[in-house]
Amino acid sequence: MNRFRLKFVSLVGAALMFGATAGYAEPLKIRIGWVVTPAQLTPVLFQKKDILKHYGKSYTVDAVRFRGSSPQITALAAGELDIAALAFSSFALAIQNANMKDLRAIADVFQDGANGYYSNRYFVNGDGDIKKVEDLKGKRVASNGVGGAIDMALRKMLHSKGLDKGDYTLLEVRFPNMPAMLKEEKVDLVGAVLPFSNTLEKQGARALFSMKDAMGETQMILWAAREPFLDKNKQALLDFFEDQQRALHWFLDPKNRDEAIKIISAFTKRPASSYASWLFTKKDYYRAPDGQINVTALSNNVALQHELGFLKAPIDVPKFVDNSLAKEAGSRLK
Repeated sequence: MNRFRLKFVSLVGAALMFGATAGYAEPLKIRIGWVVTPAQLTPVLFQKKDILKHYGKSYTVDAVRFRGSSPQITALAAGELDIAALAFSSFALAIQNANMKDLRAIADVFQDGANGYYSNRYFVNGDGDIKKVEDLKGKRVASNGVGGAIDMALRKMLHSKGLDKGDYTLLEVRFPNMPAMLKEEKVDLVGAVLPFSNTLEKQGARALFSMKDAMGETQMILWAAREPFLDKNKQALLDFFEDQQRALHWFLDPKNRDEAIKIISAFTKRPASSYASWLFTKKDYYRAPDGQINVTALSNNVALQHELGFLKAPIDVPKFVDNSLAKEAGSRLK
């Protein structure tokens, strides 16, 4: 009798153990795309585990590097990426050209020219004869890619000064190659982003205008995800966004700046001195501490994209923005 009772107790114990194991949810692994750091903080943002409340419990992060926004659209479509870091231009193309009607902009990554912060600049040689935009007629101008944000602001400014296709030669040049191309006079103007704009200034180049001059505030990079992923994983994503904002506040806090720069320096393998004069100051891009998408800027940016002929039809941008996760997560921090 004791033998049967022991067997029964063992079976009950095993069943309870199995039930506990089966009911245990593994942390959600969130695959997030990124392109360049420190503009995009994604690969370093979750390194300070001591300040995170939910990491490893309800979620983990797999930061996946891409060469740009376009490959991330493909990865989203294939289910190989959960959250993409998209330029406003790529976001609109994903909705219209890739037919991702369930795509939602869910959080700010960084903005250009917002709240008095840095705006991308367009440089000419400091000792050259180009003094105003109109002087670019018949010249060679460089952007990093046709249809991108830098390219669109350039076209907008040139058009506003009466220069259209045929009045100048447009060349595609990668950002790291721009300083040398301008210095060697292989091009007459380059549109640069941080930190390459700092290199241009050090070599004596002069900013002719800024992206903000051309198109106002820009929702430069945003996080985007598809609705089925958002609906299925809301609770884990709320924990994720709570920690994301907690970490972002830490990086943006002036008292942590030296340590934050050391983290960036170690990750990028660049000396801390190369960041000391600008990173996490108003000489840097604006990052919304509450994670909210700048809907007005994004709407204006996408409208310009259509105006310049890069979109077949207008897009009702607010319909594709969902700030609710970032907003609810932010309320937990108060």
